[in-house]
Amino acid sequence: MDRLQAMQVFTRVVDTNSFTKAAETLDLPRASVTTIIQNLESHLGVRLMHRTTRRLSLTPDGAAYYERCVRILADVEEAEIAAEGERARPSGRLVVSAPVGFGRLHVSPVMNVYLKRHREVSAELRLQDRMVNLVEEGADLAVRIGHLADSSLVARHVGDMRRIVVASPGYLKSRGEPKRPQDIAAHDTIQFGSNPASTGWRFVEGGKEIRLDYAPRLSTNSADAAIQYAEAGGGLTRVLAYQATDAIKRGRLKVVLTKFGLPPLPIHVVYPTSRLLSAKVRTFIDLVVEISDWHFG
Repeated sequence: MDRLQAMQVFTRVVDTNSFTKAAETLDLPRASVTTIIQNLESHLGVRLMHRTTRRLSLTPDGAAYYERCVRILADVEEAEIAAEGERARPSGRLVVSAPVGFGRLHVSPVMNVYLKRHREVSAELRLQDRMVNLVEEGADLAVRIGHLADSSLVARHVGDMRRIVVASPGYLKSRGEPKRPQDIAAHDTIQFGSNPASTGWRFVEGGKEIRLDYAPRLSTNSADAAIQYAEAGGGLTRVLAYQATDAIKRGRLKVVLTKFGLPPLPIHVVYPTSRLLSAKVRTFIDLVVEISDWHFG
């Protein structure tokens, strides 16, 4: 059995959700496609998909195998392109991962420009607020905010992000503006983060980092909810600068305690060291640098 061909047939069946359509696009008899999938399942010793007269659906084993096949086939394509000396021309499928909010506001516009420039590339933008394993999940690159711990990734520094404390002008007028981090104890606070139960805020004072704990009036894992409550006069909240940019520009929020802020978090575009730097990845990163200003705060 030609395992590479079997992977190509399997992924095409999944992508088209049809044995017949897969056969047509691969220029193979439908019976051949069926036989290849059956032989593949027999070779692997698992069922890859459930088949009825109306629909196809992947089994858990099939879904995991599909993701690996996509990655392997992409690597083969990149190797062939490199061997043929055609790496300067972006083509194929580009998968980009990014945080939900930042991806929606700042990565998606880059993707729009990218696809207009490179007509031979198709793309998938995955917005996920979790740390994605690029190799296991078949992503070509990711945009990440924060310090990197994964040494298996190649990183390109493309920006910086500050954490800021904000409140509405009306709230600050009625309650007073905090001058030092310790003053926050006299204020209502809104806790935002992936773990709302963690109520400590960190600052830098006198060259040293300090952590202060507060009892928040509202805790949420949604930046939008924290900002909306702050705009309504609910108190002080600490968010990433890009999350409050629009509200600050429109005068709905004001930044406080700026001189006590922590050093900015780096923004990187990362990709696996195990991958060739294909034209599609290289040109996407170059476009980020060309058209984006990702220095916030």
